[in-house]
Amino acid sequence: MSRTHFKNISLAFTAVALALSLTACSGSGPNAATRLVKKVTDGAEIMIKNEGNNISVTNLLLVATEDGSAVVVGTIINYSEERDALLGISVNNVAAAITGEQNLDQNKPVRFEGDVATTKAVFNGVGAKAGNNVKLSLAFARAGVVTTNVIIRDKRDDYASVTP
Repeated sequence: MSRTHFKNISLAFTAVALALSLTACSGSGPNAATRLVKKVTDGAEIMIKNEGNNISVTNLLLVATEDGSAVVVGTIINYSEERDALLGISVNNVAAAITGEQNLDQNKPVRFEGDVATTKAVFNGVGAKAGNNVKLSLAFARAGVVTTNVIIRDKRDDYASVTP
């Protein structure tokens, strides 16, 4: 085998090895961090599974409106046979004004905003600024209080029709 031929084969193997390692095709495989991402929205997600509770909160966020109010967006579903109730929502000890359905019956979603909304929760005139993150607390009759970090979105795209 000639020296040039051996050099070409060595370069080919090196190129294949680099291509595989740099593209991570053989590195992380099915456990790659980017492959395991499950969150598809800006909203926070909470699962409350304790003491017989089984509540799911999805796509939880706030939308800033023109008057400085913040409107809650999200869905709460109680999967437990035991009824629960949403007692309140607060940010920095400021309570939201809630209207609509607050009882959490089994498999009956409570939706904030949108075409099939059942409930409305508004923090009136709090000077909400899009892009900020705040600690939001949900108080339930049975499941207790849970707190999570939520983003404040601006009123555009999917949230363009949100009103205080």
